[in-house]
Amino acid sequence: MSSEHFNSNGSHERRRPAPGWLYVSSLRLAAVGTAAGVARMFVRHHLTYLGLSEHVADGELVVSELVTNAVEATGIADPAVKLHDIQAEHLVALQLRVVDTRLFIEVWDRSVEEPVRKDAGDDAEGGRGLVLVEALAQRWGVAHPPAGGKVVWAELVIGKAPAPRGPFGDRPRLERRVPQGTRPPRGVVFEAASTALLERVLEGLRVL
Repeated sequence: MSSEHFNSNGSHERRRPAPGWLYVSSLRLAAVGTAAGVARMFVRHHLTYLGLSEHVADGELVVSELVTNAVEATGIADPAVKLHDIQAEHLVALQLRVVDTRLFIEVWDRSVEEPVRKDAGDDAEGGRGLVLVEALAQRWGVAHPPAGGKVVWAELVIGKAPAPRGPFGDRPRLERRVPQGTRPPRGVVFEAASTALLERVLEGLRVL
């Protein structure tokens, strides 16, 4: 429900109330073949922690497709990639955002080229995962944050707001268990990804 407030010039506008529940967690990964598997573990871990286990399967499928597309766009396709081959620009970033009864899965990569949805009858291999994302998500889209690159996001309806699970400082820190070979080197791209994900949070709060 919206509420009204009056500006200093006497005009009024309608505002939505602040969310009753907001949870945000993010992860930066090397853009290599193992990234999708780590992303699925990340989503499973956090949704289970929030008491949203019934949404784990859909969340894992969505994040797997989005991360796979991001790796294909900017990463290293070679399954036998060596650690020394991973440079600072080989990075994707994942963000899980729960706002009341909505779950947002957001994946950043440094390419500005938007993914193209492919129908099942097309010969091209890439882009078919977006058909699955479209089927599972209430909506999805692409954002171009000021920090650069793009964020492909999907919104899922979870039906209920998570129940608080203790102090904010006790939330899980999956990043500590990410294998070293999947961690990207820090650098300009790493900072751009972090900034872009923060911009997505701020943009989401503005449109509430």
